[in-house]
Amino acid sequence: MPQTDPFASHRRGLESPAATHFEIVPQDGTDLPVRPRVLRVVSAGDLAVRDAAGTVIIYPVAAGETFAFSAAGIEATGTTATVAGWY
Repeated sequence: MPQTDPFASHRRGLESPAATHFEIVPQDGTDLPVRPRVLRVVSAGDLAVRDAAGTVIIYPVAAGETFAFSAAGIEATGTTATVAGWY
């Protein structure tokens, strides 16, 4: 049976839930292929997040956490956590 989407006729907004997710492989100095709306932490550790200005800050994160930041990149140096991007 085909899936029914009761919201197909509605426009997606910034408050809408994410509809796409992708695996993130941390790479130093490399922009993510798609800028995520938020990050979902798959396994706990440290997360080296780079913003659009190139500033990197390392955050301790817990598994299951939704990290509400639209990162430009995730740096390999300093990252021990595993994350996915949602948009």
